[in-house]
Amino acid sequence: AFGIPQLSTGDILRAAIRARTPMGLEAEAVMDRGDLVSDEVVNGIVSERLDQEDARKGFILDGYPRTIPQAEALDQMLVEKGMALDAVVEITADADTLTRRIVNRAKENAGAGARADDNEDVIRNRLAVYREQTAPLVEHYRQKGLLRTVDGMAPVEQVAAAISKAVGA
Repeated sequence: AFGIPQLSTGDILRAAIRARTPMGLEAEAVMDRGDLVSDEVVNGIVSERLDQEDARKGFILDGYPRTIPQAEALDQMLVEKGMALDAVVEITADADTLTRRIVNRAKENAGAGARADDNEDVIRNRLAVYREQTAPLVEHYRQKGLLRTVDGMAPVEQVAAAISKAVGA
């Protein structure tokens, strides 16, 4: 809708590995060991991706930053690249409803590309990790005047319209 790339850290990691970039090779070695990719590697891969031509007119970050240290690293890399964030969109949702939706989606899509870890215990753990590590980003970006909050419990069309309005499109 915006004519700019959506940059998902998972997609960026896989693309960097396929392209055999220095950060991609480092990420591949970490992932092959079954370890989590460090902030340093994730930040480096995002930085490499932001240097690509299609990101020069803008980009949407999806799944990054997830922690305050990642947000601080992003702030620094954007300054170094002469870029800035226009907005940060927080999509709110009720945890119990969200859990039910994901579990139902997994049941409906069983065997058709559903995530193997879309079960209630794993989802509740993901939500706990979000509250501990990612939720502090809300205040970080509120203080910078960048935070826009959208009700994720509304129908999809309303959520999409609210996001467009929140980012000034």
